[in-house]
Amino acid sequence: MQTKLWKLDNKRNQAIEEAAALIRKGKVVAFPTETVYGLGANGLDGAACRKIFAAKGRPADNPLILHIAEKEDMEALTSGLSPLAQALMDAFWPGPMTLIVPKSDKIPDVVTAGLDTVAV
Repeated sequence: MQTKLWKLDNKRNQAIEEAAALIRKGKVVAFPTETVYGLGANGLDGAACRKIFAAKGRPADNPLILHIAEKEDMEALTSGLSPLAQALMDAFWPGPMTLIVPKSDKIPDVVTAGLDTVAV
């Protein structure tokens, strides 16, 4: 695997587009979060998510967290939101808050370690 590093000076949008294209192709990318660097892939692509587990040596019973760009993206990932979950999203998103919600059928079991819920 070839590693590519982008410097996010004046080419920030280009770097994001390139990383997004890699994710769409089933590749894994590293990205900064508020606390650590994470590995990311398309959370709806089981094969791509297995690459994260392999790269990190992550146990298969340790679920992944899905990251979304917009609150509206949650709709496709869950089989239903409670009023409390909706209120928390409205109050604290965007921001570093993870919700555990019932997963939709679109979420591969590898992402949730076979659980009926998903972290978003």
